[in-house]
Amino acid sequence: MTFSDIFKSSFLENISAVSVLDMVLALLLSFGIGLFIFLIYKKTYSGVMYSSSFGVTLVALTMITTEVILAVTSNVVLSLGMVGALSIVRFRTAIKEPLDIAFLFWSIVAGIVLAAGMIPLAVFGSVFIGLIILIFANRKDMTNPYIVVLTCADHASEEAAAAFLKEHTKRCVVKSKTARKGMVELNLEVRLESGDTDFINKLSDMEGVESAVLVSYNGDYMG
Repeated sequence: MTFSDIFKSSFLENISAVSVLDMVLALLLSFGIGLFIFLIYKKTYSGVMYSSSFGVTLVALTMITTEVILAVTSNVVLSLGMVGALSIVRFRTAIKEPLDIAFLFWSIVAGIVLAAGMIPLAVFGSVFIGLIILIFANRKDMTNPYIVVLTCADHASEEAAAAFLKEHTKRCVVKSKTARKGMVELNLEVRLESGDTDFINKLSDMEGVESAVLVSYNGDYMG
């Protein structure tokens, strides 16, 4: 071992493992693709409360994945260490929207493909996926279920309100019923004939109907 070997640093040798041009180009492209994913997410979001922080997370996740893959592809030993380090990471944030999982996976895959040097695949694939999501996520289906929360004064008004709903909706099914003295509360699943919801106004004006609430329902929450 020579004197120069003592002060030799393997850390400094890795500085030139990835060129500056590759780093700048990869990060700029990942930012552009991440921004595109964020815009598609914002355009197609249909949940209760929009979270801007999740959109920023999609951009950051694309860039972070690109940076990690650039480092891994430049050093085989580092790739093994990276696998071990990332295997202990656990995320506890609940994802309520199934489509949000697709956006997260999309960001990660776009970053991996881009850092691997497959730029046409990353760009064309992201554009194609974005168009597919735009087409299908923005489709308005009148058969989507709604929940009607109905409060009636007595049994007679309950029957009249139920008959009115069956007449003005495509499908009407009682999901739950709560009966108290002087009050009957019903939760009914309905499917509309069209996008017109004026029938709920007429329903609330019926004699014996104290309140009528119409909310959309997607299986996980109402809003």
